[in-house]
Amino acid sequence: MTLPTLFRAATAVLALHVADDRFVHPQPGTSAADHLVSGVVPLALLALAFWAFPRLKAGAQGLLAVTLGLFATAGAVEGVYYAQKLGPAGDDFTSLLAAPAALLLFGIAAATFWTSRRHGGHPAWRYGRRALLVVVGFVGLTSIVVPVGAAWVFTHTARAVVPADELGVAHEDVRFTTSDGLELEGWYIPSRNGAAVIAFPGRNGPQRQARMLARHGYGVLLFDRRGEGRSDGDPNAFGWGGDRDVKAAIDYLQQRPDVDPDRIGGIGLSVGGEMMLEAAAETDELRAVVSEGAGARMYGEEFEQDLSAGEKVLNASGIVLKNAGLGIFGDEPPPPDLEEVVARIAPRPLLLIAAPNSPNGEELNVDYHAAASEPKELWEIPESGHTGGIEARPAEYERRVVGFFDRSLEG
Repeated sequence: MTLPTLFRAATAVLALHVADDRFVHPQPGTSAADHLVSGVVPLALLALAFWAFPRLKAGAQGLLAVTLGLFATAGAVEGVYYAQKLGPAGDDFTSLLAAPAALLLFGIAAATFWTSRRHGGHPAWRYGRRALLVVVGFVGLTSIVVPVGAAWVFTHTARAVVPADELGVAHEDVRFTTSDGLELEGWYIPSRNGAAVIAFPGRNGPQRQARMLARHGYGVLLFDRRGEGRSDGDPNAFGWGGDRDVKAAIDYLQQRPDVDPDRIGGIGLSVGGEMMLEAAAETDELRAVVSEGAGARMYGEEFEQDLSAGEKVLNASGIVLKNAGLGIFGDEPPPPDLEEVVARIAPRPLLLIAAPNSPNGEELNVDYHAAASEPKELWEIPESGHTGGIEARPAEYERRVVGFFDRSLEG
C-alpha cells in the first residue's frame, strides 16, 4: 500500500472516532445536538487532511502526518484511561483504535522525512539544515499542535470512579439535576445548625474540609461535577460551564428541611474555587464564599500571570490555541474573567486563600482581592502547596474558615 493510502486509512479511523464520540455515543445526559461544533469542526479538518495529503510536497506530508499522529494520541487517551478504570464501553473502542492509527501516522511521517531528505551539497550545510528543520518543527508542534491535543484530553477525560469514602461521618447518597438537564450524584452530610456548605469540586479533594465543617454542625454537600464519576455530562478540566453545577447544588440545598435557604455557603478548591466565584457573582443565593487555590482558567487570566515578557511571547500561541480547543471541543464559550467576576460578589463576604509560591497561577489572587469589594479577605500561605492550606496550617485553617462561615451564615 502507498503512503497516501495508509495516511487516508489512519485519518478515516480518527474520523470514525470523532463521529462515534460526538454523535453515536455521547456522554450520558447529552445528545448529538449538544456536540455539533465539537463534532463538525474536527471532522471538517480531517476531511481536508484526507484530501490534501497526496497533493502536498514530501516535507509537508511528513509534518501533517506527525500532526495527526499527535491528535490520534490525544484521542486514544480517553479510551485507554476509561478502559483501564471501568472496562471499555461506548466510544472507548474507536478511541482505542486511535492508538495504532497514531503509530501508523508517526511511521508514515518517518518514512516520508527519510525518503525525501537531500543528499547533495556540503555535509555541514546539509546536516545543519536538517537540525534547523527539526528544531523549528519541534517548536511548532509543541506550541501549536500539543495545546490543541491537550484541549481534547481536558474535555474528554475526568476521574472515572467515585473515590473512597473517608468522611467518617453519617451522610446520604444524593442526586439533583442541573438547569441543562444533567443528573449529578454526590454525598450530603445533614446539617445540625441550619446552615450548609457546598464543598467543591468532586468527592475526593474536599473530604478533609467536609469533615472539618461537619464537626461544627454544618451540612456539607460534595458531588461529582459534570462528566466525572457517576454524574452526567461532558468533562472539562478547567470548569467551563461548571457554574451550573454549583447553582444546581444551591437549589438542592434550598429544598432540604434541615437547611435554612438563606444560610448556604461554598468552599471551592482550585478550579472549584474559580467556579464558586463565578456562581457567587451570578446568584445572590450563595451567601458566603471561600475560594482556595484559584488561578487562571482562560487566556485573559493566563496572560496576567507573573511571567516575563519573553515567557508570554513564547506561550502566547499555546495559550490561545488551548483555549480555542477548550471552546470547540467542549462546546462551551469561554467563562468570564475572574477579576470582573469577583467585583460582583459583594456585599456577600469573600475569603480568598492562596499559596503564592505554588506554580498554579495563585499569585493572581492578589489581583482578585484588589478587584473585589468589601467584605473581603486574602490569606496567603507561603509554605503551602496548591490547595494545601489545611495541611500546612491545620489549626489556623479551621479557625479561619469555620469562623468565616460562622460570621457569614449565622442564624
